[in-house]
Amino acid sequence: MAIKLVTTAAELRAESARLLKEKGGNSFGFVPTMGALHSGHATLARIAVAANDVTAVSIFVNPLQFGDAVDLDRYPRTLDADMQLLDAEGVDLVFAPSVDEVYPDGQPLVRVTSGPLGEKWEGASRPGHFDGALTVVAKLLHYALPLCALPGGSAADGGAAAYRAYFGQKDAQQLALVRRMVADLNFPVEIVPVPTVRAEDGLALSSRNRFLSDDEREAALVLSRALRLLEQRANAHEPLDLPSAVALVRSQPLVELDYFDVVDPRTLEPLAENCQDTPFRGEGLAIIAAKVGPVRLIDNIPLNS
Repeated sequence: MAIKLVTTAAELRAESARLLKEKGGNSFGFVPTMGALHSGHATLARIAVAANDVTAVSIFVNPLQFGDAVDLDRYPRTLDADMQLLDAEGVDLVFAPSVDEVYPDGQPLVRVTSGPLGEKWEGASRPGHFDGALTVVAKLLHYALPLCALPGGSAADGGAAAYRAYFGQKDAQQLALVRRMVADLNFPVEIVPVPTVRAEDGLALSSRNRFLSDDEREAALVLSRALRLLEQRANAHEPLDLPSAVALVRSQPLVELDYFDVVDPRTLEPLAENCQDTPFRGEGLAIIAAKVGPVRLIDNIPLNS
């Protein structure tokens, strides 16, 4: 069956219920995106399709996440290509609402606040970004909510016994915040993290990579090289020696480093080990953000020892 495009929340609910009933399904997967899809998004879709009877993907460029109107206007919109990619992965529905559908009264007066967890790292560099991101994710999760994920619902209602939403681990802070929001506000959805997808040379896939020149793309590889250096040291039970990894990044003249640290993957608090000469022990997350030419890139890698 060919993929179907819907543009309103009412259509999304109706088509989801119809498909679940038609398939006799009891699980619903949802992948929120901003479009301009690449192989990383394809992996998210593929994993969701494999685990669920019905899968929907949203494509919405959320204006609340952009502090710069120029950045919002320049964000690529590639709906036709996105639909083809998702159709090839077996996705059932694409939900591509307008701004007026998501924010019918204009800028929302009430928003989800990301709190202290959203004020550090990316939040410090992009004030208000995570408030906007969580607000739209909350709305999208409600739009896609299958009937039987609610108390008293059942698969016979056209809903789904299991409701899962899929997020890439490349956006580590967003993932941590979404998990916290879902737990703190009792959303009836399971958040499923999906490992970062990389190009063969190690660069984390991002919709923004298309704006890099050839020289800038080559320079951007220093981010993943520095992360892998910390991973190798953690695996070898060696001191992480973060300053030397920072120096490696700063040695690349086309890269302007914003932050590079090792944090707790749940709280995003810096770990004491990241600046000590003792061997790394335990669990951590190395996170990095930098501007490469005009493009801001983020990346991370889990550390386990």
